[in-house]
Amino acid sequence: MSVSEKESVQDPVCGMHVDPKSAKGHASYAGTEYYFCCPHCQTRFEQNPSQYLGRETRPLASVNNSVQIGGAPAASPKSIEYTCPMDPEVRQLGPGVCPKCGMALEPASFQPPSRPIEYTCPMHPQIVRSEPGSCPICGMALEPREITLEESNPELINMQRRFWVSAALTTPLLLMMVLSFFPSAHWLSNISRGWIEFALATPVVLWGGWPFFERGWASVINRHLNMFTLIALGTGASYLFSVVAVLFPAAIPDSFRSSMSEAPLYFEPAAVITTLVLLGQVLELRARSQTSTALKSMLSLAPKIARLVERGNERDIAVDQIQVGNILRVRPGEKVPVDGVVSDGSSSIDESMISGESIPVEKTRGSRVTGGTVNGTGSFLMRADRVGSDTLLSQIVRLVSEAQRTRAPIQRLADVVASWFVPVVVLTAILTFIVWSIWGPEPRLGHAFVNAVAVLIIACPCALGLATPMSIMVGTGRGATAGVLIRDAEALERLEKMQTLVVDKTGTLTEGKPRLVNVIPVPGFVNERELLQLVAGLEQASEHPLAQAILSGAKERDISPGLARDFESITGKGIRGIVNGRNVLFGNRALLEDFEISLDSQLSTAEDLRARGQTVMFIAIDGKAAGLLGVADPLKASTPEAVALLHKEHVRIIMLTGDSRTTAVAVANKLGIDEVEADVLPGQKAETVKKLQAHGDVVAMAGDGVNDAPALAQADVGIAMGTGTDVAMESASVTLVRGDLRGVARALRLSRATMRNIRQNLFFAFVYNILGVPIAAGILYPFFGLLLSPMIASAAMTFSSVSVISNALRLSKVQI
Repeated sequence: MSVSEKESVQDPVCGMHVDPKSAKGHASYAGTEYYFCCPHCQTRFEQNPSQYLGRETRPLASVNNSVQIGGAPAASPKSIEYTCPMDPEVRQLGPGVCPKCGMALEPASFQPPSRPIEYTCPMHPQIVRSEPGSCPICGMALEPREITLEESNPELINMQRRFWVSAALTTPLLLMMVLSFFPSAHWLSNISRGWIEFALATPVVLWGGWPFFERGWASVINRHLNMFTLIALGTGASYLFSVVAVLFPAAIPDSFRSSMSEAPLYFEPAAVITTLVLLGQVLELRARSQTSTALKSMLSLAPKIARLVERGNERDIAVDQIQVGNILRVRPGEKVPVDGVVSDGSSSIDESMISGESIPVEKTRGSRVTGGTVNGTGSFLMRADRVGSDTLLSQIVRLVSEAQRTRAPIQRLADVVASWFVPVVVLTAILTFIVWSIWGPEPRLGHAFVNAVAVLIIACPCALGLATPMSIMVGTGRGATAGVLIRDAEALERLEKMQTLVVDKTGTLTEGKPRLVNVIPVPGFVNERELLQLVAGLEQASEHPLAQAILSGAKERDISPGLARDFESITGKGIRGIVNGRNVLFGNRALLEDFEISLDSQLSTAEDLRARGQTVMFIAIDGKAAGLLGVADPLKASTPEAVALLHKEHVRIIMLTGDSRTTAVAVANKLGIDEVEADVLPGQKAETVKKLQAHGDVVAMAGDGVNDAPALAQADVGIAMGTGTDVAMESASVTLVRGDLRGVARALRLSRATMRNIRQNLFFAFVYNILGVPIAAGILYPFFGLLLSPMIASAAMTFSSVSVISNALRLSKVQI
């Protein structure tokens, strides 16, 4: 059987099995035919056939997913089959690199799904591409949509290489220009000087500045004129004019020539402008990379290795191999690998990376721990329940990455100006040329040309476009390090104007962990033990937050809940059912009054408990009042400080609660809260927010429960406690990771600092362009005899964008 008739042969380069009929390459060597999986393998073989012949062919091994436990050694890496994540058909025993793409191979038994990297423009987030490139609107280099730890920036590397080569060639040009001012330097003829400048400037303009010409042309094709349109026009015109002056000097009109009848050359400005713009791109790309420093530092907190405990044995595994349910050991000083729950042991953990609080938090059995936080001196076992992209750290980075690409309303003005900016600058350059060519001094066309180029070069629409996005990127990153997650830029802008904060009591001002404090039966009707048994039996079927407090209270008193049936929940009032054969009602005063049950004998006791901040619930058995329960939800230790901080920021605080007014006022007086809305049903919270908005207030709502979600969505800014429900966090535009109300004060200070920074950037960008363009056009010449060199104009333009980014980077150190 000939080779071509075989069903499968082996590629001698990569070892893949190839069907000769569908092979991508074919070669003959020493009378033998070889087939290849791709042209690349064929080329490598033809360059050095002997390198790939005579090698031992390794058969494909079956994948062994099992791991030996109980003292037996784990499988050697050389006995595990590895594959390429990009080319899964490439397989081999043991680690190595892929012969097709060069990537490191990974175990075939574990291939986590990977999402393709998307690239977007920092100024125009609607532009999304699957690979690096430039924005078709503004020409800026695209950057990864999601933050990663990958430090390599191909655009920065490319621009640095072009800059250093261009700088080396531009330096002699500048030296020749300086020497030309000295009489002793005229030993070089004008013709020789022109050809030397031509030789030095050509690679700078055509190679170093080629990306600018590409982007400038793309801006014309896409009908989105931008900064690179102006740069391409300015440098291109200067260079082409100079080339004509060197090759065909007689073609240059006399109105361009100086008093010495020499044709002017603009090789130095063309090269210097190109080099300075390249420098600006390098500085800008470096500065832009620093805007995501906060998120990169958070990503770097995630450890790479974890200690797996399995059947009494411990071994190190990669964090990306952890599965939900694995038991992990966290030793003193180590980082928690993933999110989970402490199953054994105790320790104190530094959670400052997610909460902004430097005080360690005590963790015992049953406590939740977060991946990336730092363990103290204790050792504990934990059960993993969130791994990979589901961990809090990954979610924070994803959420903030998305927020950094959103647009704030304040940017609309800059967008409108930018859309007209370049056409206006081009028109201004044309008018400048016309005016100077008619009324300018001799040589008129020479002056007209230089000033028109200066106008094109000095204008900087990028400074306008970057003013808002850079501040948003740095501000949201700074918030993440302080435990404040901003969902979008619009929320950050609205938060600055917040006048009123509406807060839910339970879980927001309080710990959200109520405790049963008092059980008071009606004397002579039922005893305390029987009363609590009946109520606990009814609460077993309830989902109300207070149900757990009552059940825990019964357990602490060694009381078993009664047997309940015919359970019914009455929204906003309470519950009813039959427990141990008795008809039981349990809820607020309105519930019992609906059933015409008198509470006169208990009202004074209830008011006394409410005055102490307790929530009171009444019980009726078989149609008669049987007693009441008092439940207290302790205030969070941080709440008084949070209220004081918000009052310092001139924020009015309104507390919403379903509790009675007496209980609510007791809590409000203790904290110094401005207003109280008590006896509010869950569906009425959003209506309360609407009423405040109707009076013209900018309202923020802070809550943590499912019943807060409508109000969070209705508010101008919804603020969810990170310790609350997922529904609440999805409805909110700001999330406080730790669930601490002091985070609202941090978010407010962050918003005000960010918006102040944006206004500074916009002011600088507008003033720079409003003053720079007229000065470049020569408006100062009639009064002071001053003209702006295009080289000075390019330096000003270069540092305008960098100045805006540098100002935005100050937000990374703002105290919130």
